[in-house]
Amino acid sequence: MSIHVPLPVPTHSHETAPPSALSEKKQTLYDCVLEHFAAVDYTLPNVNQEKATLTVDEKFWLSYECLLRYLRATNWNADLAIKRLEGTLKWRREFGIYDKITAEYIEPEAATGKEVLFGYDTHGRPAIYVSPSKVGTEESPRTIQLTVWMAERAFDLMGPGVESLALMVGYAGNAKNPSFSLCRTTLDIIQTHYPERLGLALIAHLPWFLNAFVALLTPFMDPHTRQKLVFNPVINENGLSLRVFEPDQLIQEGWNGSQRFTYSHCVYWEALVKLCEKRRSRMFMVWHRMGGKVGIKEWDVKVAVRDETIDAHVDVDEALIDAHVDVDVDGASTENGQLQS
Repeated sequence: MSIHVPLPVPTHSHETAPPSALSEKKQTLYDCVLEHFAAVDYTLPNVNQEKATLTVDEKFWLSYECLLRYLRATNWNADLAIKRLEGTLKWRREFGIYDKITAEYIEPEAATGKEVLFGYDTHGRPAIYVSPSKVGTEESPRTIQLTVWMAERAFDLMGPGVESLALMVGYAGNAKNPSFSLCRTTLDIIQTHYPERLGLALIAHLPWFLNAFVALLTPFMDPHTRQKLVFNPVINENGLSLRVFEPDQLIQEGWNGSQRFTYSHCVYWEALVKLCEKRRSRMFMVWHRMGGKVGIKEWDVKVAVRDETIDAHVDVDEALIDAHVDVDVDGASTENGQLQS
């Protein structure tokens, strides 16, 4: 039987753990960055004063883990981390993360199913599948915008302790390689504005004639990005030779997983948008309950959302067990499996 919708966020732990305590030196550097953005009178520099105050979305984005990602990316240089964070805050506004690039706006670009979110690897990382064979003949700004929108939705679907995603690029059929300019721009966005967000990238069925293209692009990758790439992983009857996915979390076509996923746009798109909006809404509610400020831990928010989800499922199951009454079409009912008059 085929499946046409994304899989829900796993509720099991995937061996994740809460953030470990920082050393005294690193805690001091973190506190410096936190105090900078948490100041009551903080405003974004070189921005129109009417719009210089941080929005609720931006405060939500500036989590404990987010600040640490930028500190690690700058080798624990607090001043440089602040500069990069402010650069990304401005870029997110200019790119339209919070207003322009909505599900409605980007949907036409997604209609072919060239990028889909489906399943999670053994570390709980959401997987984005990219199918170059489904890319149109013309590239436009929406091509990059879709990639960014999908990444943002992957972040919505990350469970506690998960901070990165898995990228699955499958060159199958008459795959069209994106232009060098598009790849370079996308790479720059990932490395500049999404540090430590790429956990793994598998590029499968890469034709030999594209090796030169990859070689041209490699010098523009930082060492951290390069080490995440795996070209032409072995895929056999048992699935991926790299045991990074359970079969029931991996698509069958091109990857030999057990999930017979078939892209049906109207079904998939509505389900993905609802899944992400519902989860993001829950995270916002929890974040507000925790104070709604800069520096709140993603771990705490996501654990609370996970526990509420589990409790809700338990309550529903218990209600069904307690009721255990089914109404018969003729007006009779069955209780504990027996017909009642």
